[in-house]
This record gives sequence, structure tokens and C-alpha cells, in this order.
Amino acid sequence: MAASLGVGIGGLGAIGFEVARRLDAGVDGLRLAAVSARDMARARDRVAAFKTPVPVVPLEDLASLAEVVVECAPAAVFRRVAEAALAEGRIFMPLSAGALLAHMDLVDLARRTGGRIIVPTGALLGLDAVRAAAVGTIHAVTIVTRKPPAGLDGAPHLVENRISVAGLSGPLKVFAGTAREGAKAFPANVNVAAALSLAGIGPDRTRLEVWADPALERNTHRIEVDSDSSRLTMTIESIPSAENPRTGRITALSVIAALAGLVSPLKIGT
Repeated sequence: MAASLGVGIGGLGAIGFEVARRLDAGVDGLRLAAVSARDMARARDRVAAFKTPVPVVPLEDLASLAEVVVECAPAAVFRRVAEAALAEGRIFMPLSAGALLAHMDLVDLARRTGGRIIVPTGALLGLDAVRAAAVGTIHAVTIVTRKPPAGLDGAPHLVENRISVAGLSGPLKVFAGTAREGAKAFPANVNVAAALSLAGIGPDRTRLEVWADPALERNTHRIEVDSDSSRLTMTIESIPSAENPRTGRITALSVIAALAGLVSPLKIGT
């Protein structure tokens, strides 16, 4: 039997724990090698009931135990996870695509060490088509994100600009700008826009709008792409995670799909 690929998970929040749980339950060709979290004691409690015992280690130690390191941690520790993984030539899979925009020198580090950075699709769709269009010429990309107010509450942009989303009676546009600006304004909310920008025409040409909409129960993203090969219009309504309304349930599933694509004999999509 072929050896399985070891996966280390940095962060055991809504996404990280679900990915860890599914790996422990069994995914062909993959094994949960280690986990890490800011609260190490709580992390040990969370994985105590897993079928297979898993080490709980500092973020920087994940790369010594796993061939793939999945980052599901707060943006403040993004570089700690990424640099340690890539310095060891590992595959680094970031969920904080917005944080990656501020650390693109990591691509050079990966090039030097033989590491790879693979950004999963997350709570988005159509990245295959956008990547294909980018081989030709893309003229414009716009993403409009609409979320229930609770999914945006506390975002730096809202706090700094004293924008309240409490008690809204209708939709409120709280941001319009580039994907790069949006990643700074909403570090926990618009990783989808950052991933889209990396697949297409870059963070400074990708346009982003963010709306708080009290009528919504699902996080909604509408993408429009105009290129010399196609015109794309795509919409996804993602059910928020019960543990964290800022992220969709499909994000953890996207990570599992991306990991499985590393080892599966059959891979569908670009």
C-alpha cells in the first residue's frame, strides 16, 4: 500500500477542526499528522476523542511532522505558519488568502526550497474558469460579497470608520475598492476576493464590493469576469458555519477536496 500524505493543520477553529475531524475519520491517501492552535490545552481536548492520537505542537513544528501544512489560523500568525512550512520545502495550503497578498515574497521562498503554495477554492466557485481566462486576456473582474450583518460585525474597516451594521432595515454597502484594499479592511471576511484576484488579474485590478444585508441567511458572492475568451457571471450562496458565521461550511470541504487532489489518481478540473 502506498504511503499516505501527512497533513498538519495550523488552527483548530471552525474550518481547521472540521478538516481535522474529516481526516481522522479517513480520507484515502491522507493522514492527520499534527495540529496546532493558540490554546494548546483546548486543542488537546478537542482532538482527544479522535480515532487516532494526533500530536498538538507549536505552529512552527508542523512542517517537521507533515508534508502538507494547512493554515487555518488568524492572519496575525500567518507568516509563522507559512515561513516554517516553506523553509522545509513543504506544500503550504493557506486559507488566509488575503494575508498572502501581504507576503508574496513567500513565493520566492517556495521557489528556492522546492515548496509549493496551493490556495484552495474555499467559499467560492469558478476559479478554474478564471485561471483559464487569465491565460488569455481578462479585461475586468468584479466580486460583490453580501453577508448577514453578524458575519461582518467587528471587521477593522467597520470599526475604524464607525460603521454600525446592527439593526439594519435594508442592505448597506460598507466597502467598495480593490481586492487588496478589501483584504486589509476585512481580513476575516473576504479571502474569497483575494483568491479570485490571484487566479485572475491581480489584487489591484480586481474590484470588490461588500454589503451587509439583514435579509440574508447565507454568505453570497457574485463574480463577473469579462475576458477575450468568455464572459462569466457566477453566484454562490454559502451556508455559514454554525461555529463561525464569518465563514461558510463549504470552505472546510474545499480544503479536503484540494488535499484529496494531491493524492488521487483522478483529478477533475484545472
